[in-house]
Amino acid sequence: MILEIAQIDVKVGSEPAFEAGITQAAEIFRAAKGCRSFTVRRSIEKPQRYRLLITWDTLEAHTKDFTGSQAWKDYRALVSDTFESPPQVEHTELHLEAF
Repeated sequence: MILEIAQIDVKVGSEPAFEAGITQAAEIFRAAKGCRSFTVRRSIEKPQRYRLLITWDTLEAHTKDFTGSQAWKDYRALVSDTFESPPQVEHTELHLEAF
């Protein structure tokens, strides 16, 4: 399994619009091939910063099957106008689960 971590900084004042859009987008991710979980976290120290934590079966499920698809375009249409800057995305593999 691959964990995608997307850091998204939104424009000041657009937090409610982003949260409404990302809530709708959850159904898009639920239906995406190879997507296993979708979590959104909001920073306490910087409330305009959100992190999407998305688990995929494989890297390709995200990078080849989802990114650029109509579902991806639909997701972006819901939230991209709130972005302060382009999201920073990285993919991680589990190295240690201590407890």
